[in-house]
Amino acid sequence: MTDRSRGFSRFPTAPVEVPTTLSGPDLSSDRPGWEPDAGPVEATSFDRGFSGWALGFAIVGLAVSLFVGWGFVIGIVAIVAGIMALRHPRDSRRVAVWAIVLAGVSILYSAGWLLYAWTVLT
Repeated sequence: MTDRSRGFSRFPTAPVEVPTTLSGPDLSSDRPGWEPDAGPVEATSFDRGFSGWALGFAIVGLAVSLFVGWGFVIGIVAIVAGIMALRHPRDSRRVAVWAIVLAGVSILYSAGWLLYAWTVLT
């Protein structure tokens, strides 16, 4: 079934010769391969920032404002956190802007619900 005139000479699953190389530390040198630093290590602070929190509050505020009118409070918290994230140099500006936009939409939806409830009750 195989045609040796086209260059096929072995089965596809036949073992293939793999060259081996030795790896590991060089034991011939007199220096160790790793030496610790002489000075103390400075502790770095892990700062998550406000942009992620602002976006989270904005998404929750938008979801809540689709059903009830009091979701504007969560939207206001998201806008404040988004503005704080814009002022912070390490935070993502793109995420902060998305948070502010979504929080604004959630406040508009909440205002619509409150306006509807006010017209129905009066």
